[in-house]
Amino acid sequence: MTVEYPTLTGGHVRLEPLEQRHVPALVAAAAEDRRIYQWSQIPEGTAEMQKYVDTALSGRLQGTVLAFATVRIADEKVLGSSRFFLMERWQWPAAHPRSARTTPDCCEIGYTWLSASALRTAANTEAKLLMLTHAFDTWGVLGVSFHTDARNERSCAALSRIGAKFEGILRAHRLATDLTPRDSARFSITAAEWPDVKRGLRARLAVP
Repeated sequence: MTVEYPTLTGGHVRLEPLEQRHVPALVAAAAEDRRIYQWSQIPEGTAEMQKYVDTALSGRLQGTVLAFATVRIADEKVLGSSRFFLMERWQWPAAHPRSARTTPDCCEIGYTWLSASALRTAANTEAKLLMLTHAFDTWGVLGVSFHTDARNERSCAALSRIGAKFEGILRAHRLATDLTPRDSARFSITAAEWPDVKRGLRARLAVP
């Protein structure tokens, strides 16, 4: 599977491939208000953030992760991060048209967080539009999934707003921030649904 490391640029934010040079700005972004991360495992301090970035870079070398720093174009401020992960290439029969492809067939978008001051701005909507456009229109994936703590009402509502479909609850799916087995709410977007989702995201960004 071949995965490049693109920079994805919109009108409000730019998604840069995550590097160690982003660590100081990410530490500052995560420190604005830690209370908003009740259900999300967001690194705190330089040592944790360095480990967070190192893990993302290790996954990138293995071809399973592509992480970004979210940068506000207006002032070049780093607002947070997001990533593609669990990028899978399916085993198609040799005669199948997709067998010669070198890009992922499906992936998950997650590890998404923003600073407190970037909430309720265009940053999250445009970042999702940029990443989904790359997944569906550049890679040609067949589906993108999302998981969040089932107790995280804000995150569930945000995924519904962008047009992702709720599939159900995965019980004891991942480790929660309170160190209990986390029930995850699963959402997804399929290739057939993507054109409508894209129109919806573009329409939301057009609203002042």
